[in-house]
Amino acid sequence: MREKKIMEPVNHHLWVQRKNEFDSIDFDSLGKELGISPLTARILFCRGISTAQEGRNFLEGRLAALPDPFLMAGMERAVERLAGAIERGERVAVHGDYDVDGITGTTLLVETLRALGGIAEYHIPLRLKDGYGLSAEALKEAAAGGAGVVLSVDCGVSAVGEAKLAAELGLDLIITDHHQPPDTLPAAYAIINPHLPGCRFPFKGLAGVGVAFFLLVALRQKLRGRGAFKNRPEPDLRLSLDLVALGTIADIVPLQGVNRLLTRIGLVSMGRGVRPGIRALREIAAVKEVTCGAVGFRLAPRLNAAGRLEDAALGVHLLLESDYEAALETARLLDGFNRQRQKIEQETLRQAIERLEQGGEGGECSIVLADERWHPGVIGIVASRLVERYHRPVVLIALEGGQGKGSARSIAGFHLYKALGNCREHLAGFGGHEFAAGLTIAADRVESFGAAFDRVARTLLSGDALLPRRTYDGELLLEELGLDTVRELADLAPFGAGNPEPVFIASGIRVQQLRLVGEDHLRFIARQGGYTIPCIAFGTAARQQELQGEIDLLFSPAINSWRGADSVQLRIRDFRPSQSALKTTLGDFSSFGESDSSAPA
Repeated sequence: MREKKIMEPVNHHLWVQRKNEFDSIDFDSLGKELGISPLTARILFCRGISTAQEGRNFLEGRLAALPDPFLMAGMERAVERLAGAIERGERVAVHGDYDVDGITGTTLLVETLRALGGIAEYHIPLRLKDGYGLSAEALKEAAAGGAGVVLSVDCGVSAVGEAKLAAELGLDLIITDHHQPPDTLPAAYAIINPHLPGCRFPFKGLAGVGVAFFLLVALRQKLRGRGAFKNRPEPDLRLSLDLVALGTIADIVPLQGVNRLLTRIGLVSMGRGVRPGIRALREIAAVKEVTCGAVGFRLAPRLNAAGRLEDAALGVHLLLESDYEAALETARLLDGFNRQRQKIEQETLRQAIERLEQGGEGGECSIVLADERWHPGVIGIVASRLVERYHRPVVLIALEGGQGKGSARSIAGFHLYKALGNCREHLAGFGGHEFAAGLTIAADRVESFGAAFDRVARTLLSGDALLPRRTYDGELLLEELGLDTVRELADLAPFGAGNPEPVFIASGIRVQQLRLVGEDHLRFIARQGGYTIPCIAFGTAARQQELQGEIDLLFSPAINSWRGADSVQLRIRDFRPSQSALKTTLGDFSSFGESDSSAPA
């Protein structure tokens, strides 16, 4: 039996500076070489960029500098087979996944294979019926429909049994995936995954749609060499980067290197509204400016909603649609599913919180809950909400008929995939990443699994590891935040995992003109000496009594555009009573690294 306890929300955060050594770096020179300020040069250094060439690649990266796709293990064999299928008029069955990465990857492959002259169909598994991964039924249907090749995207690297079935059915299975490979790989025709042992592709952090993009780059090159475009136009893969950006952002892979380049260009494409499906989705979601935040919080959830509650193939249908009015109808349908998903999610979250905070069902260092009332399509989202609330690894399991489907989310310092591997004797199956995973389990093994999972958590997490951290880049004076400086920082976008938005501390602040905005937000003026800047603090109305006396602000500077005029505004992330001992300026960055600044707020 596992020990259980009453859980309480985590209300305090550690403010921690990013670790870096600056002694040997001349930021004035680096900034001059790149045409940026020393401040921006320091921010780039905090993101792993220390030379002028690396900085130019980050700021001005071009598609011509992308790695050779043939460096990926299995690529040559895969594109040779696909090129042959296109030339012979063989049917290619694309097998995707029901999340946004899988939806966009499927759309990308089907659209481009057809543009290359191929015959392509697609299958997206039903979350509730088929579960995650390659579907045996889909393989049988592909064989019965005359397909010679099955091409997976965002799934398949663990499909040992399904690969054997594909071979028995006479199908050549080409797997493209980005999940961690198991010890035993499927006996597929070809496997393309940058995480495979011995793979020489230099960037490992691709989303599933990113792996599919490089496959298509290689396939187009192969066909070009065979003269395939003498009598037909060559597809411009730059026009497909909207799909790559959408899937990459939604899958929360690091926005570094190749991912940042593809996403930056893809966001511009999305903003132009060329693809009717994305334009319709923007219309329904009221998205005017396409940013990572708009994609992650407004567009992607609507695409995801169909897969969570109904059929994710609707998402592929939307993205392949060429008629805007038809796309708008599908987008409205997805929006309805999203509203329904939100209601189910809110009720599931309420039930989970009640069990944890009143029923005492939390573990010492983790949370494992199972319930027959829960919908498997929303438990991943609810698990993320619980991680935010309690800062513990969370596994939620939807039970039905003696079986459970689980979704897990984690915190820094706790690798989910490895942790589940240490509990594999309790599970029917599992897969995933460091921070997100899925599993299947028999209902009568949930209790023993929860105990084993909490034992693993206790060995890896204790003390400060169980306190959430807010990481920042250094301390600034308000007078340093001129409009040109903030615009330059904004040019470091797109921001996301691996390329966080710059965050700073301002110390010794006095708050003026404090007022409530709506029910949950605050606006005020921050004063430091003779300088003032407007601030917006979302979701902090309940803490307004803390904004008395001198305080420290944790913030991201932003540009506020109003009636044609731009001004600097601070987006407040946290605040605390002023700690004068921490006061330094960004001028020398002398206190970078973890120090007393990790005091809880």
